[in-house]
Amino acid sequence: MGVAVGLGILAINMLILSPELMAERGQPRENVKDWDRVLTSLTTFPILALLIVAGLDERFGWSPELAVAIHLIGLAFIALGQGLFSWAMTSNLFFSTAVRIQMDRGQTVVSGGPYRYLRHPGYVGMIVSLFATALVFGSLWALIPAGLAAVLFVVRTALEDKVLLEELDGYQDYARQVRYRLLPGVW
Repeated sequence: MGVAVGLGILAINMLILSPELMAERGQPRENVKDWDRVLTSLTTFPILALLIVAGLDERFGWSPELAVAIHLIGLAFIALGQGLFSWAMTSNLFFSTAVRIQMDRGQTVVSGGPYRYLRHPGYVGMIVSLFATALVFGSLWALIPAGLAAVLFVVRTALEDKVLLEELDGYQDYARQVRYRLLPGVW
């Protein structure tokens, strides 16, 4: 069921994302921050570990059997998290997997869509999806690598926000209007 939801979300993204954004995401990038290359690589490990731990948990029965309702709640939160991630991508023509100021594309501040409420909604969507994935698989142990990945996304958010504040024209004004990076009322 989780795989079907994931494939459905992928199909929807392929239909709604602009060709320009897809091209940006698939191209080698200039001026990517060195720390981002390292952090992106590091984030891969807990995400893969989440899947491996969930599989081992299923095989060896480390977690207690979760109620079907928990699995369904996990599916709902995967859909919500990925929906937020997709909304962020479609709202931001400069959405990228690499932290860089896209001078070559005339990057400007994006303040529409979910960016009206949070400065980094794509990361929120990913973090929600990671925790929900552990629930869909019924693995309480998989929440540990999900948490590690979430911590790395929080660190990346802080570093990316610093770059945007220092290097993107208009971002300081935007940050004064939209105060929260990831969690309204908190941070």
